[in-house]
Amino acid sequence: MSKLPVLKPHEVVACLEALGFVEVRQRSAHQQFRHMDGRGTTVPFHKGRDISPILLRKIARDIAVSAEELVAARR
Repeated sequence: MSKLPVLKPHEVVACLEALGFVEVRQRSAHQQFRHMDGRGTTVPFHKGRDISPILLRKIARDIAVSAEELVAARR
């Protein structure tokens, strides 16, 4: 298991968009993303808070990819 970085919410969104996800709605500080095949996840946008490796793994699990694949999509 490799060490995952701490990412800003907008970096996680860039990863999701690179994988074909689009924002479908926002409720308060949470943006929801969906893929054409039905997969979806939520990214929190709390002021001054980053996305921890633990939350990054949960987002990756939601969209059925490994956390490493999710991070690699931003490059």
